Amino acid sequence: MARYSFPWFSRTRFRNRNLIYIISALLVVALVVVFIYGRRLSNKPVPSVAERNEEQPIVSLPESKVVTTYVNEKSKAPVVEALPEPEVVTTQKPVDVQPVQPLAAEAKQHDLISVPPKPSTESNPKVTEIIAEAMALVNEKPGRVTEVRDRLNDALLMPMSAKQRAFVKDQLSKLAEQWLFSKSLFPDDKLCGSYKVAPGEQIRTIGERYKVPYEILMQINNIRHPKTLQAGQAIKAINGPFNAKIYRSTFTMDVFLQNTFVRSFPVGLGQPGRETPTGLWRVKQGGKQISPPWTDPDTQKVYRLGDPDYPLGSRWIELEGVEGNAKGQTGFGIHGTKEPDTIGAAGSRGCIRLHNGDAILLYNLLVPIHSLVRVEE
Repeated sequence: MARYSFPWFSRTRFRNRNLIYIISALLVVALVVVFIYGRRLSNKPVPSVAERNEEQPIVSLPESKVVTTYVNEKSKAPVVEALPEPEVVTTQKPVDVQPVQPLAAEAKQHDLISVPPKPSTESNPKVTEIIAEAMALVNEKPGRVTEVRDRLNDALLMPMSAKQRAFVKDQLSKLAEQWLFSKSLFPDDKLCGSYKVAPGEQIRTIGERYKVPYEILMQINNIRHPKTLQAGQAIKAINGPFNAKIYRSTFTMDVFLQNTFVRSFPVGLGQPGRETPTGLWRVKQGGKQISPPWTDPDTQKVYRLGDPDYPLGSRWIELEGVEGNAKGQTGFGIHGTKEPDTIGAAGSRGCIRLHNGDAILLYNLLVPIHSLVRVEE
């Protein structure tokens, strides 16, 4: 009798026992799955740092500071500065240069800055012929810009009158606005070409690869900030380095890309007793700065940007002498000025002065170690 007095109790106990069995079985299955999956994970090879970075480059891009935009005192046109390059951490694999290639004859690279122009008081008929042929090629559709550039550039080594030389340089400066200072690319150009950005690559390292400052690459490719550079993007690259030649007798500076004339700038040079030393200089490693403090070597007074009598203007490019009277000389440089009236005159303590806008452009062209500057009479 007592066994059947509480039938609901037996049914409840039976159901509870089944539930415990089911839960226990599920737990066992779960443990087995976790064990097997864990062993597979432990046997999976851990990717290397390079492999992880190849999948997703590590890039750290702090915000850059705003810098002053100067006005070219000669043309009164605003000079837009490239933004400073941020620090970037990346481990991208090296990529091949394409399709711009270095010149085969490295020794011929500095002919025009090493060889003085041949003087002549009379017009050279051969140069007149070259100019006429070059102008005809420019007017063709499409214009043969790089061919004209190379013909006129070769003519600069020939004797010619001052008027002819000035005309040739003026035409080369105008052509440079097309083949160099724009995004345009021309077939078979040994100086400029297209470059495909690799994953994680930064504009600064591309400039180092081609021996040009990253600022000029930003300028010609309309890159407003390094953050906007994207993997797979095709940009225009310049096969550097740029070089310069300064004539003390005319207070002018000629700028070349390798051995090709780009443009001229008026300069101010050292005053009597402190003449700018002749010879060959190069841009010093770490010598390019934006308006750095300057210490007067005579009074030891320190001048900083913002001081009313700060003398260095927009840019400072420090030089080191390597040949001739320049050899072993230090403390000389190329810089902007707060006294534009001294351009074209001997008024400095030996440094080379430029209008502030020209100093910014030259800063964007010359690169430490590789860029040479020759000073001659």
